Amino acid sequence: MIEAKNIQKSFDGTPVLRGISSSFEKGKTNLIIGQSGAGKTVFLKTLTGLIKPDDGDIFYNGISYKSMSDAEKDNLRHEIGMVFQGGALFDSMDVAENVAFPLSMFSSMNKSEMDDRVEWALKRVNLPGVQKKYPSELSGGMKKRVAIARGIIMNPKYLFCDEPNSGLDPKTSIVIDQLISEITHEYDITTIINTHDMNSVMEIGEKIVFLKGGYKAWEGTSSQILNTENADIEDFVYSSPILKALKDSKTNK
Repeated sequence: MIEAKNIQKSFDGTPVLRGISSSFEKGKTNLIIGQSGAGKTVFLKTLTGLIKPDDGDIFYNGISYKSMSDAEKDNLRHEIGMVFQGGALFDSMDVAENVAFPLSMFSSMNKSEMDDRVEWALKRVNLPGVQKKYPSELSGGMKKRVAIARGIIMNPKYLFCDEPNSGLDPKTSIVIDQLISEITHEYDITTIINTHDMNSVMEIGEKIVFLKGGYKAWEGTSSQILNTENADIEDFVYSSPILKALKDSKTNK
């Protein structure tokens, strides 16, 4: 579990996060949603330790980040997997080298052990036998699956995904959502996903935190989001014509 308590962050005197508190449960897909400029990416990076908050604290399984020694913070980084927007693969490396990169940086595995681990990770994301391909030879969906394989290669306790469906068609987005959800439950990971995709919210949103203007404006589940009376979340959710039509059809029954 990850707990955020009163997280505040400003840049050049402009508040971006305004006292956000929430918890993200182990073994669940936790989503952060909101319009552009709401503070989603800054909040996600704060939760990973990439950005230091001006005030507040993050607790990882009950342990305060502020209280950690440098060695403990380093160990925490080894327990975090990241799936970056766009995949962030190294074009000059083949798939195996991309997936093995965290192992080469942070583990003591030999080449044979790393090869076995890479093979396992690629099979888990349904991409066996692509080790020697380069990113330029992969489709957008395949790149995202390689990025997920790299994200889980260290057997993380925490998995952070920044807009994992960015640039993907709806069908491929569903595949990526389902894969992340399966991995989260199978390995009992605390997964936090930054997204603006309402399909993801409805398909895999077990816990949803909605940000607006740097505040936490709402939190709940995918089943609750369609029935909320919160005006801010309604404006965001029903900006989709499909969901607006779905709500109107239910209302008129």
